[in-house]
Amino acid sequence: MALEQSPTTDARRNDTFPTRIVLEHAGLLGRWGNTIAWTIAGISLLTALGSIGSMTAYFEPDGNVSEKYHSLSKEAPLKVAILTVSGTIMGGNGFARHQIDRIEKDESVRAIVLRVDSPGGTVSGSDELHYRLLTMAMKRKLPVVVSMGSIAASGGYYISMANGGQDDVIFAEPSTLTGSIGVIIPHYDFSKLMKRLEIDDDSVSSGPLKEMLSPTKQRAPELAERERKVLQALVDQMFVRFKDIILKGRPKLDQAKLDELATGQIYTSQQALEGGLIDRIGFLEDAVTRAVELAGLTAQTARVIRYSRPRGLLDDILGTDFAASSSLSGFEALAEWTSPKAWYLCSWWPSLITSAN
Repeated sequence: MALEQSPTTDARRNDTFPTRIVLEHAGLLGRWGNTIAWTIAGISLLTALGSIGSMTAYFEPDGNVSEKYHSLSKEAPLKVAILTVSGTIMGGNGFARHQIDRIEKDESVRAIVLRVDSPGGTVSGSDELHYRLLTMAMKRKLPVVVSMGSIAASGGYYISMANGGQDDVIFAEPSTLTGSIGVIIPHYDFSKLMKRLEIDDDSVSSGPLKEMLSPTKQRAPELAERERKVLQALVDQMFVRFKDIILKGRPKLDQAKLDELATGQIYTSQQALEGGLIDRIGFLEDAVTRAVELAGLTAQTARVIRYSRPRGLLDDILGTDFAASSSLSGFEALAEWTSPKAWYLCSWWPSLITSAN
């Protein structure tokens, strides 16, 4: 005689029906069935965790930036913001730009400490970041104090000039490397290798200079010389702008002294201090103290904060910055790396360095 099932038992069986079907099919398929079932469960779990992590944006005014307490008074309503620029500067809507936008909207911020740890980057990226930071600071009348980390060279030094020309505001750590004032347009010639491999570059262009900087195109000596003159003129013009930006950020530095320093050489913090490229040798805390002073605050009335990218649970599980690493597709990254660019950069292989901004 069959036992009558209660409504509660039927409901429970209906609720677990999809799961039961998966497990029953997994049993029928044997070992591979169990593997498939667990794989599906794992993918579902990671998807759910990723969705939960993305909810961070709802708990911050700007989903791209998370504010964290750094030092001094936790209860003080007025802030000194540490704005971090690290890695190669590429421009666009990077993390540095998001920090600038966040500070611009936050009326409680009264001073900025620009923390630079960068070998530089593209000319356009460095110039854009310098412009946006300087414009925002002048609009809000915020003092900017620079704190250089392990390296603040080339474009990293360029953006450090967004201090408004104030005195005693550029700090470098004892082990900082800075300087490298100059411009480079990388070019590599693979045409001889192509010839050995019996591969011809048969590109069609609208004019001979359209293929300038092509690493695979063979050139007649006359055309090669013409291209070099064009490129040198571009580099010279960008170099003049670099030095103009420095003179505005370092008004006590005269043109003759700057010309002596602007050879592309890298300097230690002590050499930079003696040459007038920085004001003091000190750490981040020293720069914070100076920013508090310029803002008219004290250790009791200032709350020092800094910004970070919001991390999802998926980032914590994988131990990576998943959002940042997936911001460019493979084709987009390849196009970014291989596009001809001029660089304010302290590196011998600039096009393979990615940005952390």
